[in-house]
Amino acid sequence: MTESPRPAASAQETAKGGRGGGNAMALFVIASCQLMVVLDITIVNIALPHIQRDLDFSTTGLSWVVNAYTLTFGGLLLLGGRAGDILGRRRVFIFGVLLFVLASLLGGLAQNSGQLLAARALQGVGGAIASPTSLALISTTFREGPERNRAFGVFAAVSAGGGAIGLLAGGVLVEWLNWRWVLFVNVPIGLLIAFATPRWIRESERHPGRFDFTGALMSTAGMVLLVYGFIRAGQDGWRDPLTLASFAVAVVVLVGFVLVERRSRQPITPLHMFADRNRAGTYGIMLFLAAALFGMFFFLTLFVQNVLGFSPLRAGLAFLPVSAVIAIGAGLASRFLPVYGPKPFMVGGGLLAAAGLGWLTLTDVHSTYAGSVLGPMLVFSLGMGMEFVSLTLMALSNVSVQETGAASGLLNATQQVGGSLGLSILVTMYGTASRNEAEKQVPRFLEQATPAERLQFQRTGELPAPWGAEVLTSGVSAAFVTAAVFAGLAALVAVVAIQVRPSDLERLQGGGGGAPPG
Repeated sequence: MTESPRPAASAQETAKGGRGGGNAMALFVIASCQLMVVLDITIVNIALPHIQRDLDFSTTGLSWVVNAYTLTFGGLLLLGGRAGDILGRRRVFIFGVLLFVLASLLGGLAQNSGQLLAARALQGVGGAIASPTSLALISTTFREGPERNRAFGVFAAVSAGGGAIGLLAGGVLVEWLNWRWVLFVNVPIGLLIAFATPRWIRESERHPGRFDFTGALMSTAGMVLLVYGFIRAGQDGWRDPLTLASFAVAVVVLVGFVLVERRSRQPITPLHMFADRNRAGTYGIMLFLAAALFGMFFFLTLFVQNVLGFSPLRAGLAFLPVSAVIAIGAGLASRFLPVYGPKPFMVGGGLLAAAGLGWLTLTDVHSTYAGSVLGPMLVFSLGMGMEFVSLTLMALSNVSVQETGAASGLLNATQQVGGSLGLSILVTMYGTASRNEAEKQVPRFLEQATPAERLQFQRTGELPAPWGAEVLTSGVSAAFVTAAVFAGLAALVAVVAIQVRPSDLERLQGGGGGAPPG
Protein backbone atom coordinates (compact mmCIF):
# COMPACT_ATOMS: atom_id res chain seq x y z
CA MET A 1 0.00 0.00 0.00
CA THR A 2 1.48 3.37 -1.03
CA GLU A 3 1.44 6.00 1.68
CA SER A 4 0.09 9.44 0.87
CA PRO A 5 2.89 11.90 0.23
CA ARG A 6 3.99 14.30 2.93
CA PRO A 7 5.89 17.57 2.32
CA ALA A 8 9.06 16.42 4.08
CA ALA A 9 9.20 13.06 2.38
CA SER A 10 9.94 14.08 -1.21
CA ALA A 11 11.80 11.44 -3.17
CA GLN A 12 12.25 9.20 -0.17
CA GLU A 13 8.54 8.48 0.05
CA THR A 14 7.87 8.29 -3.67
CA ALA A 15 10.59 5.67 -3.99
CA LYS A 16 9.00 3.40 -1.42
CA GLY A 17 7.83 0.01 -2.44
CA GLY A 18 4.28 -0.37 -1.45
CA ARG A 19 2.64 -3.79 -1.78
CA GLY A 20 1.69 -5.41 1.47
CA GLY A 21 5.03 -6.36 2.97
CA GLY A 22 6.69 -4.28 0.26
CA ASN A 23 9.39 -2.78 2.43
CA ALA A 24 10.34 -6.14 3.91
CA MET A 25 10.60 -7.67 0.44
CA ALA A 26 12.53 -4.65 -0.86
CA LEU A 27 15.03 -5.08 1.97
CA PHE A 28 15.29 -8.80 1.24
CA VAL A 29 16.08 -8.10 -2.44
CA ILE A 30 18.64 -5.39 -1.61
CA ALA A 31 20.34 -7.44 1.12
CA SER A 32 20.46 -10.51 -1.14
CA CYS A 33 22.31 -8.54 -3.80
CA GLN A 34 24.78 -7.15 -1.26
CA LEU A 35 25.37 -10.64 0.14
CA MET A 36 26.03 -12.04 -3.35
CA VAL A 37 28.49 -9.26 -4.15
CA VAL A 38 30.33 -9.31 -0.82
CA LEU A 39 30.67 -13.06 -0.38
CA ASP A 40 32.25 -13.33 -3.82
CA ILE A 41 35.33 -11.66 -2.33
CA THR A 42 35.98 -14.72 -0.14
CA ILE A 43 34.05 -17.59 -1.73
CA VAL A 44 36.92 -18.31 -4.11
CA ASN A 45 39.58 -18.39 -1.38
CA ILE A 46 38.99 -22.00 -0.44
CA ALA A 47 38.79 -22.96 -4.14
CA LEU A 48 42.16 -21.44 -5.05
CA PRO A 49 44.21 -24.70 -4.85
CA HIS A 50 41.74 -26.41 -7.19
CA ILE A 51 41.74 -23.45 -9.59
CA GLN A 52 45.53 -23.48 -9.63
CA ARG A 53 45.66 -27.15 -10.62
CA ASP A 54 42.94 -26.94 -13.27
CA LEU A 55 44.02 -23.74 -15.02
CA ASP A 56 47.81 -23.92 -14.46
CA PHE A 57 48.16 -20.72 -12.46
CA SER A 58 51.53 -19.83 -11.01
CA THR A 59 51.55 -19.10 -7.28
CA THR A 60 52.05 -15.39 -7.95
CA GLY A 61 49.37 -15.28 -10.62
CA LEU A 62 46.89 -17.05 -8.37
CA SER A 63 46.61 -14.05 -6.06
CA TRP A 64 45.11 -12.09 -8.95
CA VAL A 65 42.04 -14.33 -8.94
CA VAL A 66 41.12 -12.38 -5.79
CA ASN A 67 42.74 -9.06 -6.70
CA ALA A 68 41.16 -8.81 -10.18
CA TYR A 69 37.76 -8.73 -8.46
CA THR A 70 38.51 -6.51 -5.48
CA LEU A 71 40.44 -3.91 -7.46
CA THR A 72 37.82 -3.36 -10.17
CA PHE A 73 35.12 -3.53 -7.51
CA GLY A 74 36.76 -0.96 -5.26
CA GLY A 75 38.02 1.24 -8.08
CA LEU A 76 34.68 1.65 -9.88
CA LEU A 77 32.32 1.89 -6.90
CA LEU A 78 32.30 5.68 -7.10
CA LEU A 79 31.27 5.58 -10.75
CA GLY A 80 28.58 3.02 -9.94
CA GLY A 81 27.11 5.21 -7.22
CA ARG A 82 27.12 8.22 -9.52
CA ALA A 83 25.40 6.23 -12.28
CA GLY A 84 22.51 5.45 -9.93
CA ASP A 85 22.07 9.12 -9.08
CA ILE A 86 21.94 10.15 -12.74
CA LEU A 87 20.16 7.26 -14.49
CA GLY A 88 17.85 5.99 -11.74
CA ARG A 89 18.92 3.62 -9.00
CA ARG A 90 16.61 0.71 -9.74
CA ARG A 91 17.56 0.66 -13.42
CA VAL A 92 21.29 0.75 -12.64
CA PHE A 93 20.87 -1.81 -9.84
CA ILE A 94 19.30 -4.34 -12.25
CA PHE A 95 21.99 -3.71 -14.87
CA GLY A 96 24.76 -4.27 -12.32
CA VAL A 97 23.19 -7.51 -11.10
CA LEU A 98 22.79 -8.87 -14.66
CA LEU A 99 26.37 -7.93 -15.55
CA PHE A 100 27.53 -9.75 -12.41
CA VAL A 101 25.51 -12.81 -13.46
CA LEU A 102 27.05 -12.81 -16.96
CA ALA A 103 30.57 -12.47 -15.59
CA SER A 104 29.98 -15.31 -13.10
CA LEU A 105 28.79 -17.58 -15.90
CA LEU A 106 31.83 -16.74 -18.03
CA GLY A 107 34.15 -17.33 -15.08
CA GLY A 108 32.66 -20.73 -14.37
CA LEU A 109 33.17 -21.69 -18.03
CA ALA A 110 36.76 -20.35 -18.19
CA GLN A 111 39.26 -22.71 -19.84
CA ASN A 112 42.46 -20.84 -19.04
CA SER A 113 43.85 -18.33 -16.55
CA GLY A 114 43.34 -15.30 -18.82
CA GLN A 115 39.65 -16.03 -19.29
CA LEU A 116 39.10 -16.45 -15.56
CA LEU A 117 40.91 -13.22 -14.65
CA ALA A 118 38.92 -11.28 -17.27
CA ALA A 119 35.68 -12.71 -15.90
CA ARG A 120 36.66 -11.85 -12.32
CA ALA A 121 37.43 -8.27 -13.37
CA LEU A 122 34.03 -8.06 -15.10
CA GLN A 123 32.41 -9.39 -11.92
CA GLY A 124 34.02 -6.51 -10.07
CA VAL A 125 32.51 -4.04 -12.54
CA GLY A 126 29.04 -5.52 -12.01
CA GLY A 127 29.47 -5.48 -8.25
CA ALA A 128 30.68 -1.87 -8.36
CA ILE A 129 27.48 -0.87 -10.16
CA ALA A 130 25.07 -2.86 -7.99
CA SER A 131 26.52 -2.45 -4.49
CA PRO A 132 26.48 1.35 -3.95
CA THR A 133 23.11 1.55 -5.68
CA SER A 134 21.67 -1.00 -3.26
CA LEU A 135 22.80 1.04 -0.25
CA ALA A 136 21.37 4.22 -1.78
CA LEU A 137 18.06 2.43 -2.36
CA ILE A 138 17.78 1.86 1.39
CA SER A 139 18.10 5.61 1.97
CA THR A 140 15.31 6.37 -0.50
CA THR A 141 13.05 3.42 0.39
CA PHE A 142 12.94 3.56 4.20
CA ARG A 143 11.76 6.43 6.36
CA GLU A 144 14.44 8.05 8.50
CA GLY A 145 14.36 6.84 12.10
CA PRO A 146 13.91 3.33 13.56
CA GLU A 147 12.70 1.89 10.24
CA ARG A 148 15.82 2.96 8.37
CA ASN A 149 18.03 2.04 11.34
CA ARG A 150 16.77 -1.54 11.17
CA ALA A 151 17.28 -1.66 7.41
CA PHE A 152 20.83 -0.37 7.76
CA GLY A 153 21.39 -2.94 10.52
CA VAL A 154 20.47 -5.76 8.15
CA PHE A 155 22.58 -4.29 5.34
CA ALA A 156 25.59 -3.81 7.63
CA ALA A 157 25.34 -7.34 9.02
CA VAL A 158 25.28 -8.73 5.49
CA SER A 159 28.22 -6.55 4.45
CA ALA A 160 30.35 -7.54 7.43
CA GLY A 161 29.29 -11.18 7.65
CA GLY A 162 29.24 -11.95 3.94
CA GLY A 163 32.91 -12.89 3.99
CA ALA A 164 32.33 -15.67 6.52
CA ILE A 165 29.30 -16.93 4.60
CA GLY A 166 31.44 -16.94 1.47
CA LEU A 167 34.02 -19.18 3.10
CA LEU A 168 31.32 -21.61 4.20
CA ALA A 169 29.64 -21.62 0.79
CA GLY A 170 32.99 -22.07 -0.91
CA GLY A 171 33.85 -25.05 1.27
CA VAL A 172 30.51 -26.73 0.59
CA LEU A 173 30.64 -26.19 -3.18
CA VAL A 174 34.27 -27.25 -3.59
CA GLU A 175 33.86 -30.37 -1.48
CA TRP A 176 30.51 -31.50 -2.90
CA LEU A 177 30.76 -30.27 -6.52
CA ASN A 178 33.83 -28.48 -7.92
CA TRP A 179 35.45 -25.06 -7.94
CA ARG A 180 33.44 -23.80 -10.93
CA TRP A 181 30.30 -23.76 -8.80
CA VAL A 182 31.65 -20.98 -6.60
CA LEU A 183 30.95 -18.86 -9.70
CA PHE A 184 27.97 -20.69 -11.21
CA VAL A 185 26.00 -20.32 -7.95
CA ASN A 186 25.65 -16.58 -8.62
CA VAL A 187 23.69 -17.15 -11.83
CA PRO A 188 20.34 -18.34 -10.42
CA ILE A 189 20.60 -16.05 -7.40
CA GLY A 190 21.34 -13.01 -9.53
CA LEU A 191 18.56 -13.74 -11.99
CA LEU A 192 16.03 -14.05 -9.15
CA ILE A 193 17.18 -10.70 -7.74
CA ALA A 194 16.92 -9.03 -11.15
CA PHE A 195 13.40 -10.36 -11.77
CA ALA A 196 12.19 -9.50 -8.24
CA THR A 197 13.51 -5.94 -8.23
CA PRO A 198 10.83 -4.32 -10.49
CA ARG A 199 8.07 -5.87 -8.37
CA TRP A 200 9.27 -4.73 -4.95
CA ILE A 201 11.42 -1.64 -5.56
CA ARG A 202 10.23 1.52 -7.22
CA GLU A 203 12.47 3.66 -9.39
CA SER A 204 14.13 6.64 -7.72
CA GLU A 205 14.06 10.17 -9.01
CA ARG A 206 16.70 10.85 -11.65
CA HIS A 207 19.09 13.77 -11.12
CA PRO A 208 20.62 15.12 -14.35
CA GLY A 209 24.40 15.19 -14.45
CA ARG A 210 27.55 14.03 -16.18
CA PHE A 211 29.82 11.04 -15.65
CA ASP A 212 33.33 11.79 -14.49
CA PHE A 213 35.09 9.09 -16.52
CA THR A 214 38.50 10.74 -16.12
CA GLY A 215 38.18 10.66 -12.35
CA ALA A 216 36.98 7.05 -12.39
CA LEU A 217 39.91 5.95 -14.57
CA MET A 218 42.49 7.80 -12.50
CA SER A 219 41.16 6.56 -9.16
CA THR A 220 41.09 2.97 -10.37
CA ALA A 221 44.55 3.13 -11.95
CA GLY A 222 46.03 4.75 -8.86
CA MET A 223 44.64 2.14 -6.49
CA VAL A 224 45.69 -0.75 -8.75
CA LEU A 225 49.25 0.58 -8.84
CA LEU A 226 49.30 1.16 -5.09
CA VAL A 227 48.05 -2.34 -4.24
CA TYR A 228 50.41 -3.88 -6.80
CA GLY A 229 53.29 -2.03 -5.15
CA PHE A 230 52.52 -3.59 -1.78
CA ILE A 231 52.06 -7.06 -3.29
CA ARG A 232 55.34 -6.70 -5.19
CA ALA A 233 57.11 -5.51 -2.00
CA GLY A 234 55.97 -8.64 -0.18
CA GLN A 235 57.41 -10.85 -2.93
CA ASP A 236 60.56 -9.02 -4.04
CA GLY A 237 61.36 -6.55 -1.26
CA TRP A 238 61.02 -2.81 -0.78
CA ARG A 239 64.11 -2.01 -2.84
CA ASP A 240 62.87 -3.73 -5.97
CA PRO A 241 62.83 -1.17 -8.85
CA LEU A 242 59.37 -2.19 -10.03
CA THR A 243 58.04 -1.87 -6.47
CA LEU A 244 59.40 1.66 -6.15
CA ALA A 245 58.15 2.59 -9.62
CA SER A 246 54.64 1.33 -8.80
CA PHE A 247 54.49 3.45 -5.65
CA ALA A 248 55.85 6.52 -7.42
CA VAL A 249 53.41 6.35 -10.32
CA ALA A 250 50.52 5.59 -7.92
CA VAL A 251 51.26 8.76 -5.94
CA VAL A 252 51.42 10.85 -9.13
CA VAL A 253 48.14 9.41 -10.44
CA LEU A 254 46.29 9.80 -7.13
CA VAL A 255 47.47 13.38 -6.67
CA GLY A 256 46.34 14.07 -10.22
CA PHE A 257 42.99 12.49 -9.35
CA VAL A 258 42.49 14.91 -6.45
CA LEU A 259 43.38 17.88 -8.69
CA VAL A 260 40.95 16.72 -11.39
CA GLU A 261 38.17 16.27 -8.83
CA ARG A 262 38.72 19.75 -7.40
CA ARG A 263 38.26 21.31 -10.84
CA SER A 264 35.40 19.13 -12.03
CA ARG A 265 31.88 20.59 -11.92
CA GLN A 266 30.40 17.15 -11.24
CA PRO A 267 33.19 15.05 -9.73
CA ILE A 268 32.92 11.32 -9.17
CA THR A 269 34.12 12.00 -5.61
CA PRO A 270 32.41 15.12 -4.23
CA LEU A 271 35.29 16.40 -2.09
CA HIS A 272 32.91 18.57 -0.06
CA MET A 273 31.70 15.37 1.62
CA PHE A 274 35.01 15.27 3.47
CA ALA A 275 34.30 18.72 4.89
CA ASP A 276 31.83 17.12 7.29
CA ARG A 277 33.93 16.01 10.24
CA ASN A 278 31.80 13.01 11.11
CA ARG A 279 31.65 11.72 7.54
CA ALA A 280 35.38 12.14 6.99
CA GLY A 281 36.04 10.30 10.24
CA THR A 282 33.64 7.56 9.17
CA TYR A 283 35.56 6.97 5.96
CA GLY A 284 38.83 6.81 7.90
CA ILE A 285 37.39 4.29 10.36
CA MET A 286 36.06 2.12 7.52
CA LEU A 287 39.48 2.16 5.83
CA PHE A 288 41.19 0.73 8.92
CA LEU A 289 38.43 -1.73 9.82
CA ALA A 290 38.26 -3.18 6.31
CA ALA A 291 42.00 -3.80 6.42
CA ALA A 292 41.58 -5.70 9.68
CA LEU A 293 38.53 -7.64 8.44
CA PHE A 294 40.09 -8.82 5.18
CA GLY A 295 43.24 -9.83 7.03
CA MET A 296 41.33 -11.84 9.64
CA PHE A 297 39.51 -13.91 7.01
CA PHE A 298 42.57 -14.44 4.81
CA PHE A 299 45.05 -15.50 7.48
CA LEU A 300 42.64 -17.51 9.61
CA THR A 301 41.69 -19.45 6.48
CA LEU A 302 45.36 -20.31 5.99
CA PHE A 303 45.80 -21.21 9.65
CA VAL A 304 42.82 -23.53 10.06
CA GLN A 305 43.60 -25.43 6.85
CA ASN A 306 47.40 -25.57 6.91
CA VAL A 307 48.07 -25.78 10.66
CA LEU A 308 44.89 -27.23 12.16
CA GLY A 309 44.40 -29.48 9.12
CA PHE A 310 40.73 -28.60 8.43
CA SER A 311 39.12 -29.71 5.16
CA PRO A 312 37.55 -26.98 2.95
CA LEU A 313 34.08 -27.76 4.30
CA ARG A 314 35.20 -27.85 7.91
CA ALA A 315 37.13 -24.61 7.42
CA GLY A 316 33.97 -22.96 6.08
CA LEU A 317 31.95 -24.22 9.03
CA ALA A 318 34.57 -22.84 11.39
CA PHE A 319 33.69 -19.33 10.27
CA LEU A 320 29.92 -19.73 10.61
CA PRO A 321 29.83 -18.22 14.14
CA VAL A 322 31.33 -15.03 12.71
CA SER A 323 28.19 -14.22 10.74
CA ALA A 324 25.91 -15.03 13.69
CA VAL A 325 27.80 -12.79 16.13
CA ILE A 326 28.10 -9.96 13.58
CA ALA A 327 24.32 -10.10 13.22
CA ILE A 328 23.97 -9.89 17.02
CA GLY A 329 26.30 -6.89 17.19
CA ALA A 330 24.48 -5.18 14.34
CA GLY A 331 21.12 -5.80 16.01
CA LEU A 332 22.28 -4.35 19.33
CA ALA A 333 23.73 -1.29 17.64
CA SER A 334 20.67 -0.56 15.50
CA ARG A 335 18.41 -0.90 18.56
CA PHE A 336 20.35 1.42 20.88
CA LEU A 337 21.74 3.94 18.38
CA PRO A 338 18.77 6.31 18.84
CA VAL A 339 19.48 6.37 22.59
CA TYR A 340 23.26 6.66 22.74
CA GLY A 341 24.23 7.75 19.24
CA PRO A 342 26.83 6.05 17.02
CA LYS A 343 30.05 7.16 18.76
CA PRO A 344 30.01 4.62 21.65
CA PHE A 345 29.50 1.80 19.16
CA MET A 346 32.26 3.08 16.90
CA VAL A 347 34.75 3.33 19.76
CA GLY A 348 33.65 0.13 21.50
CA GLY A 349 33.48 -1.83 18.26
CA GLY A 350 37.01 -0.82 17.29
CA LEU A 351 38.36 -1.77 20.72
CA LEU A 352 36.62 -5.16 20.62
CA ALA A 353 38.00 -5.84 17.13
CA ALA A 354 41.51 -4.88 18.28
CA ALA A 355 41.19 -7.09 21.36
CA GLY A 356 40.09 -10.08 19.30
CA LEU A 357 42.95 -9.66 16.84
CA GLY A 358 45.42 -9.14 19.65
CA TRP A 359 44.21 -12.39 21.20
CA LEU A 360 44.79 -14.18 17.89
CA THR A 361 48.47 -13.22 17.95
CA LEU A 362 48.89 -15.84 20.71
CA THR A 363 48.12 -18.75 18.35
CA ASP A 364 50.91 -21.25 17.71
CA VAL A 365 51.35 -24.75 16.30
CA HIS A 366 49.85 -26.23 19.46
CA SER A 367 46.68 -24.14 19.31
CA THR A 368 43.22 -25.63 18.87
CA TYR A 369 40.13 -24.16 17.26
CA ALA A 370 38.01 -24.20 20.43
CA GLY A 371 40.82 -23.08 22.71
CA SER A 372 42.60 -20.45 20.63
CA VAL A 373 40.56 -19.39 17.59
CA LEU A 374 36.84 -19.37 18.40
CA GLY A 375 36.95 -16.98 21.38
CA PRO A 376 38.94 -14.17 19.75
CA MET A 377 37.01 -14.60 16.52
CA LEU A 378 33.71 -14.00 18.37
CA VAL A 379 35.06 -10.93 20.18
CA PHE A 380 36.25 -9.51 16.86
CA SER A 381 32.92 -10.26 15.18
CA LEU A 382 30.85 -8.56 17.88
CA GLY A 383 32.89 -5.40 17.45
CA MET A 384 32.56 -5.47 13.67
CA GLY A 385 28.79 -5.86 13.83
CA MET A 386 28.52 -2.80 16.08
CA GLU A 387 30.84 -0.81 13.82
CA PHE A 388 29.25 -1.45 10.45
CA VAL A 389 25.77 -0.26 11.43
CA SER A 390 27.15 2.93 12.98
CA LEU A 391 29.40 3.64 10.00
CA THR A 392 26.64 3.11 7.46
CA LEU A 393 24.27 5.48 9.25
CA MET A 394 26.89 8.16 9.80
CA ALA A 395 28.17 8.05 6.21
CA LEU A 396 24.69 8.82 4.82
CA SER A 397 23.62 11.26 7.52
CA ASN A 398 22.87 14.78 6.24
CA VAL A 399 23.48 13.77 2.61
CA SER A 400 21.19 15.26 -0.03
CA VAL A 401 18.96 12.88 -1.97
CA GLN A 402 20.88 13.71 -5.15
CA GLU A 403 24.16 12.50 -3.63
CA THR A 404 23.17 9.39 -1.69
CA GLY A 405 24.57 7.22 -4.47
CA ALA A 406 27.89 9.04 -4.41
CA ALA A 407 28.05 8.91 -0.61
CA SER A 408 27.24 5.20 -0.44
CA GLY A 409 29.67 4.51 -3.29
CA LEU A 410 32.40 6.33 -1.38
CA LEU A 411 31.72 4.28 1.76
CA ASN A 412 31.82 1.02 -0.20
CA ALA A 413 34.92 2.16 -2.07
CA THR A 414 36.63 2.95 1.22
CA GLN A 415 35.82 -0.55 2.43
CA GLN A 416 37.15 -2.28 -0.67
CA VAL A 417 40.21 -0.07 -1.04
CA GLY A 418 40.98 -0.42 2.66
CA GLY A 419 40.62 -4.17 2.40
CA SER A 420 42.86 -4.46 -0.65
CA LEU A 421 45.51 -2.10 0.69
CA GLY A 422 45.36 -3.56 4.17
CA LEU A 423 45.62 -7.12 2.96
CA SER A 424 48.62 -6.29 0.80
CA ILE A 425 50.32 -4.63 3.80
CA LEU A 426 49.51 -7.62 6.03
CA VAL A 427 50.84 -10.01 3.39
CA THR A 428 54.07 -8.00 3.38
CA MET A 429 54.33 -8.31 7.19
CA TYR A 430 53.54 -12.01 6.92
CA GLY A 431 56.25 -12.51 4.31
CA THR A 432 58.92 -10.74 6.36
CA ALA A 433 58.14 -12.63 9.56
CA SER A 434 57.83 -16.02 7.85
CA ARG A 435 61.16 -15.56 6.04
CA ASN A 436 62.86 -14.72 9.33
CA GLU A 437 61.35 -17.80 10.96
CA ALA A 438 62.34 -19.96 7.99
CA GLU A 439 65.98 -19.01 8.57
CA LYS A 440 65.67 -20.62 12.01
CA GLN A 441 63.65 -23.65 10.94
CA VAL A 442 65.60 -24.74 7.84
CA PRO A 443 68.76 -25.77 9.78
CA ARG A 444 66.59 -27.67 12.29
CA PHE A 445 64.81 -29.41 9.44
CA LEU A 446 68.05 -30.36 7.71
CA GLU A 447 69.39 -31.91 10.95
CA GLN A 448 66.43 -34.28 11.23
CA ALA A 449 65.19 -34.75 7.66
CA THR A 450 65.38 -38.02 5.77
CA PRO A 451 67.03 -38.04 2.32
CA ALA A 452 63.58 -38.14 0.70
CA GLU A 453 62.44 -35.09 2.70
CA ARG A 454 65.60 -33.22 1.76
CA LEU A 455 65.02 -33.95 -1.92
CA GLN A 456 61.41 -32.80 -1.71
CA PHE A 457 62.50 -29.57 -0.01
CA GLN A 458 65.04 -28.90 -2.77
CA ARG A 459 62.32 -29.33 -5.39
CA THR A 460 59.57 -27.24 -3.81
CA GLY A 461 61.29 -24.93 -1.31
CA GLU A 462 58.45 -25.71 1.12
CA LEU A 463 59.17 -27.00 4.61
CA PRO A 464 57.03 -29.96 5.70
CA ALA A 465 55.25 -30.14 9.06
CA PRO A 466 56.07 -29.37 11.80
CA TRP A 467 58.73 -26.93 10.54
CA GLY A 468 56.48 -25.46 7.87
CA ALA A 469 53.70 -24.93 10.43
CA GLU A 470 56.11 -22.98 12.61
CA VAL A 471 56.98 -20.72 9.71
CA LEU A 472 53.36 -20.12 8.75
CA THR A 473 52.24 -19.51 12.33
CA SER A 474 55.00 -16.96 12.87
CA GLY A 475 53.96 -15.06 9.77
CA VAL A 476 50.25 -15.20 10.64
CA SER A 477 50.93 -13.92 14.16
CA ALA A 478 52.86 -10.93 12.77
CA ALA A 479 50.00 -10.18 10.40
CA PHE A 480 47.51 -10.23 13.28
CA VAL A 481 49.67 -7.76 15.23
CA THR A 482 49.39 -5.30 12.34
CA ALA A 483 45.66 -6.00 11.93
CA ALA A 484 45.14 -5.27 15.64
CA VAL A 485 46.93 -1.94 15.15
CA PHE A 486 44.55 -1.13 12.27
CA ALA A 487 41.51 -1.83 14.48
CA GLY A 488 42.99 0.22 17.30
CA LEU A 489 43.52 3.14 14.92
CA ALA A 490 39.87 2.89 13.91
CA ALA A 491 38.85 3.29 17.56
CA LEU A 492 41.23 6.23 17.95
CA VAL A 493 39.76 8.01 14.92
CA ALA A 494 36.29 7.51 16.40
CA VAL A 495 37.37 9.08 19.69
CA VAL A 496 38.98 12.09 18.03
CA ALA A 497 36.80 12.78 14.99
CA ILE A 498 33.22 11.72 15.70
CA GLN A 499 30.89 14.25 17.31
CA VAL A 500 27.23 13.37 17.90
CA ARG A 501 24.92 16.37 17.89
CA PRO A 502 21.38 16.52 19.32
CA SER A 503 20.05 16.80 15.76
CA ASP A 504 21.75 13.49 14.90
CA LEU A 505 19.93 11.73 17.74
CA GLU A 506 16.67 13.35 16.66
CA ARG A 507 17.05 11.94 13.15
CA LEU A 508 17.91 8.49 14.50
CA GLN A 509 14.72 8.60 16.56
CA GLY A 510 12.68 9.57 13.51
CA GLY A 511 12.01 13.11 14.67
CA GLY A 512 13.95 14.94 11.96
CA GLY A 513 13.16 15.59 8.38
CA GLY A 514 14.47 13.72 5.40
CA ALA A 515 17.81 14.21 3.81
CA PRO A 516 18.47 17.76 2.85
CA PRO A 517 17.47 18.56 -0.65
CA GLY A 518 20.92 19.74 -1.57
